[in-house]
Amino acid sequence: MKISNIGLELVKHFEGKHLKGYLCPANVPTIGYGHTGLVDGKPIKIGMIITEEKADELLRQDMNTFEKAVKSLVKVPLSQNQFDTLVSFVFNVGIGALRSSTLLKLLNKGLYNEVPAQLMRWNKGGGRVLAGLTRRRKSEGYLWSTGKFNHFNE
Repeated sequence: MKISNIGLELVKHFEGKHLKGYLCPANVPTIGYGHTGLVDGKPIKIGMIITEEKADELLRQDMNTFEKAVKSLVKVPLSQNQFDTLVSFVFNVGIGALRSSTLLKLLNKGLYNEVPAQLMRWNKGGGRVLAGLTRRRKSEGYLWSTGKFNHFNE
């Protein structure tokens, strides 16, 4: 299973496209759609420039890693929208966070309906609730439940 175009749309919307290298809030050099790895074998530098095509290529490469993580950690069957939701979530919070989460424990017990509420627990940065993360988690929960993308911009 691979992330669908709807899943990619959600990730792109919330990550934002940055064709110039910058320091993310966690102080990590970042470019494209939240990419923090190498670009053509080179570390990201602040001010480095990439094309839109390269940003899309890097996102697809990154998705491969997170798709594999979801496939290996989740032990119950997933629909496409559920898979997309989890790939978006783990791309944002990290593989280790999913691995140790209550969300994963409940899902692997077959408690699919618990996932949207569990997603909403992951809306903090630096100990405080962040509006952007709250909207992302609402969107992920909506995608999980309906198979549709809603960015909940208010």
